[in-house]
Amino acid sequence: MAEVILPRVLVNQLLGHAQHSPEEEVCGLIGSTGEEGFSVYPVTNVAAEADHLFAMAPQEQIDAMRRMRENGEQLFAIYHSHPHAPAEPSLRDLDEAAYPEALYLIISLNTKGVLEMRGYRLHQGRVESVDLHLP
Repeated sequence: MAEVILPRVLVNQLLGHAQHSPEEEVCGLIGSTGEEGFSVYPVTNVAAEADHLFAMAPQEQIDAMRRMRENGEQLFAIYHSHPHAPAEPSLRDLDEAAYPEALYLIISLNTKGVLEMRGYRLHQGRVESVDLHLP
């Protein structure tokens, strides 16, 4: 199992984004310049059934990728929340995983008062759990 160190400030941003819309899945991209440099790019969820699906607004996703390139960043992770499900990839998450080099972060709001975030590598229908560590 792989291991990734995430800065606390990054984790707090992601959890805050998920808590801001507790009844709908939130989503976005994370760019990185290396070990410590991370930027969060929230993207609007345009899915018709946003309570259990996410679809990134196409132009916002393109704009976020462009800003990453302009900032000298690489795509580090794709994140989304599960308001009413565990922090595990759904079949749809697996089917639509298009960036095998990216870490997939899933935030669950399914447990009252406790947020859970898990990391995965998704590639060709395979799921590899990634240990997340906060310094």
